[in-house]
Amino acid sequence: MASTASAETNEGVATCAPPTGHVIEEVADATRRLMAAVLRTGRDNPHLARIRDTLHEIADTLDEHSPDLDTRLVEMWKGNGPTRHSPVTGVDNPIAPPLQFRGYDDGSIRGETTLDLPYQGPPAKVHGGVSALLLDHALGNANDFAGERGMTAQLTVRYHRVAPLFEPLTVAARQVSRDGQKIHTIGEISTSDGEVCVSAEGLFIAGYLARPRAE
Repeated sequence: MASTASAETNEGVATCAPPTGHVIEEVADATRRLMAAVLRTGRDNPHLARIRDTLHEIADTLDEHSPDLDTRLVEMWKGNGPTRHSPVTGVDNPIAPPLQFRGYDDGSIRGETTLDLPYQGPPAKVHGGVSALLLDHALGNANDFAGERGMTAQLTVRYHRVAPLFEPLTVAARQVSRDGQKIHTIGEISTSDGEVCVSAEGLFIAGYLARPRAE
């Protein structure tokens, strides 16, 4: 498999919605911290009942000030909303690391992230399904960057070695070719010293996902 690494000739351009400083991003970031903290604490924590009640109160407040689901879906798909709410790049989505990709002159995209306990599979290692999620999204982002957006038809993932938690990981991808409606893209997850942990090859079918719209 050819390398997806980009030449270090520039700082690249953002290929997904970057942080804007909006308070919803701070709420999402605090929720990420909360999820990791829940996993780091023990079952014998004497404050769990109080924490449970407080969290339910917070969720109730959020629900009370939320639009109906159809309206919200339309809002989420406006403009660059899909990357703001993605489970991979979403600065507004608490389950996203989030992973911020940048595009480079050679057509590749790349981003760096450090994953915590919510993404664990084997002890202190990244869950294989999480690696596949990151790569599927990275390949799609590379297609967007190349101007050839498509839906995933096939994703072949190879696990070379376990990817570590708590350490910087680089996720990179680039489009390889297009044959009619078929788009071929590759990507990889590697450690800070360049060791490839997981690689992927994807087949995408050119076209756009239908976005929710108001009636």
